[in-house]
Amino acid sequence: MGEHVSASREEAVDVEWSGNWVAERLGVELVGDGELRELLGLALRRNPKRAHLLVSNVLGKHVPQRPSVVYGAGFELGERVRDLLGETEAGCAVVLGYAETATGLGHAVADGLGVAPYLHSTRRPVAGVAPAGGFEESHSHATSHLLLPEDPDLLNSAGQGAPLVLVDDEFSTGNTVLNTIRALHERYPRDRYVIVTLVDMRSGADQGRLAEFAQEIGARVDLVARASGTVRLPDGVLEKGRSLVASHEKPSSPSFVDPGPRPAPVRVELDWPAGVPDGGRHGFTPAHRAALEAALPDLAARIAAALGDARRVLVLGFEELMYAPLRLGTALEDATTADVRYSTTTRSPVLAVDDPGYAIRSRLVFPAHDDPADGPGDRYAYNVAGAGFDAVVAVVDSTADTPALHAPDGLLARLAAHTGQVLLAVVPSYAPSPTPHRQEAAMLPEPLRGPAFSSYAADDVGWLLQDLSDTVLEAPTEEREEAIQSGGAHYAESLPVEYQPSPQYQELFKAALATSAARIARAVGTVTETVLAERGPRPVLVSLARAGTPVGVLMRRWAQHRHGLDLPHYAVSIVRGRGIDANALRWLAAHHDPADVVFVDGWTGKGAITRELAVALEEFDGFNPEIAVLADPGGCVRTYGTREDFLIPSACLNSTVSGLISRTVLRADLVGPHDFHGGKFYRELAGSDVSGYFLDTVAARFDEVADAVDAEAKELLAADRAPTWEGWAAVERISEEYGIHDVNLVKPGVGETTRVLLRRVPWKILAKRGAGADLDHVRLLAEQRGVPVEEVDGLPYTCVGLIHPKFTRGATGADGTAVTAK
Repeated sequence: MGEHVSASREEAVDVEWSGNWVAERLGVELVGDGELRELLGLALRRNPKRAHLLVSNVLGKHVPQRPSVVYGAGFELGERVRDLLGETEAGCAVVLGYAETATGLGHAVADGLGVAPYLHSTRRPVAGVAPAGGFEESHSHATSHLLLPEDPDLLNSAGQGAPLVLVDDEFSTGNTVLNTIRALHERYPRDRYVIVTLVDMRSGADQGRLAEFAQEIGARVDLVARASGTVRLPDGVLEKGRSLVASHEKPSSPSFVDPGPRPAPVRVELDWPAGVPDGGRHGFTPAHRAALEAALPDLAARIAAALGDARRVLVLGFEELMYAPLRLGTALEDATTADVRYSTTTRSPVLAVDDPGYAIRSRLVFPAHDDPADGPGDRYAYNVAGAGFDAVVAVVDSTADTPALHAPDGLLARLAAHTGQVLLAVVPSYAPSPTPHRQEAAMLPEPLRGPAFSSYAADDVGWLLQDLSDTVLEAPTEEREEAIQSGGAHYAESLPVEYQPSPQYQELFKAALATSAARIARAVGTVTETVLAERGPRPVLVSLARAGTPVGVLMRRWAQHRHGLDLPHYAVSIVRGRGIDANALRWLAAHHDPADVVFVDGWTGKGAITRELAVALEEFDGFNPEIAVLADPGGCVRTYGTREDFLIPSACLNSTVSGLISRTVLRADLVGPHDFHGGKFYRELAGSDVSGYFLDTVAARFDEVADAVDAEAKELLAADRAPTWEGWAAVERISEEYGIHDVNLVKPGVGETTRVLLRRVPWKILAKRGAGADLDHVRLLAEQRGVPVEEVDGLPYTCVGLIHPKFTRGATGADGTAVTAK
């Protein structure tokens, strides 16, 4: 490998340093080892946390470089780690690389170590593969990392004697790597960690943290870097950087302008070795490495034959797919006399300036072509246009070989405009071996999302439901009540006719929302901060449809607004007496770590759903049965925003404040053993929809309540929050006192009382004496339905709704409004 290392030093030398342009305009200084300027240039990007970008000349991401140089840089670091650990520890080490930038570097480090299995984080969820962990990259524009090893014991198989080697292209503050170690150490503790990086760019203030951190976790933590230094940033550099980017960004151009005739891409059939993964997304073993090494000469020969007499060739990888194209590039160097370079496409938006003193000279923009989980968006290839390549070999995995790749504005067309020949080589996306659990989960569909299902935005929530919108499920309220109480039907087998609010009631909703928005925002912030502190760093929010869904969306928005976190959020069905949707849990377990799942609901009444969930989860490993709620007047949970019983305006309405989705349905003739529970999308009610209005009104108060939330969350985290079950005791007392003798017909709290008035046949309403505006909508609904409101003393709730205990249409009137006296 010595020739690779010496070559890397030669190739990195340039006439003008590619950081001069940024340094001169922003006053940024790069100081450190003599090799540092050869390894790094500077560029600018739009990022609220860091204006400058360190652009590596030997990483093979933004700057095309000889493949042997890129591979040699990582391989040499792996050799140094092997020398540091010694043969015994090196022989059982596991290497972990970071997506997307360091996936190829980490793989090369694992090769240098010799016999280490390799895994890299990924931003691509894969159906049927349960995450072994996940973490956030705080300074990145796209933060969420998943660990998806095919072998669930990969990170723990060798016990504490196996060092974990973590590889990233730069070590700046160290936050990302140290947070990863902390999270993994809790789950897979070990005695030794080694951090590997091309450049150690920590400030003096950050350099002391590594020893402190090692002492904190009780393990040895070493650092291996090729070069070290730091970036000195003047005051106001973020603002100056933003202004500089704004002044040099070109106006938006049409998404596609036909440049005229250009070469059609030629597909090269690689004959990739069977069973060899395309990379380390699910793990890459020494046996895989040996099989790939044996196949590389033939793979390169196929590409060389298709290239013909091209003299300057770029092998272009694809986002996380860095190692396979890198090794194809090194083999191509050996197989031809052409000048071969290597780089990859990326998600990162960076300003391009055609100046020799700037690291990013040109930029190609094209749509994402692998149907990414976080939705469509632009992708980029840097320093390709204008670089004089005779041919470009685009290497993608089969997941990314989509119509979008071949579209008139896709990557292949963008490349064809700047080179004489475009080859496409497709590596088969590795599919982990199926297990019964994965096969079962693979049978389930992906979550439903707006606007096709619900009026919420697609990234607000994924509904783990089946769409029953075309099925007639509604029954008159009185018929449903009689069937439910007679035992002839379960409440989840039909739907009430959707209540259409009068203009007076709609105005009441808006007034209530205006009055309570800041109060709700505080509760949202407090419960979210509590969840992040106790269940972080990247919880998966799973709201209990449908009352929990608006709360889950707001919690997701708070985490995004205050912390830049993009938390996954799903809605699942739970039915009293029938349990939670087991298939939804199987889907969640296949796509996320169950330990990261946090169940979310709107409020607690007497705690029936809290108990239902705890019982239901006894059959599923790894899920925490605790529910996080906005309001816990019943004292049933330990994670809440408040324990006050106040009006949450989302309880005032039905689907029109919940994304136009019905309550969930579970009926044997509609929901089979491999189906999600059902739900309906009431598209026809779009004119009355206030779902977005509710969310936006509350979210607009987030900044206003931030200080109060910080204080309340801090206080709550230090407090005894053990459930008191005060509400359950009160419900039992009321049930007996009023001769009902069924706690299911007693609905405590403002939210549950509202539901009684909207969906059931109410008997009477108990209101705390002196309760004010929180009950205005309850009084109006009660008046409309002819239900008495009785003020009482000693009530632990603001109000309690009582369902008629012996309902028949004969006893109460066919319209359900007449009331039988107690």
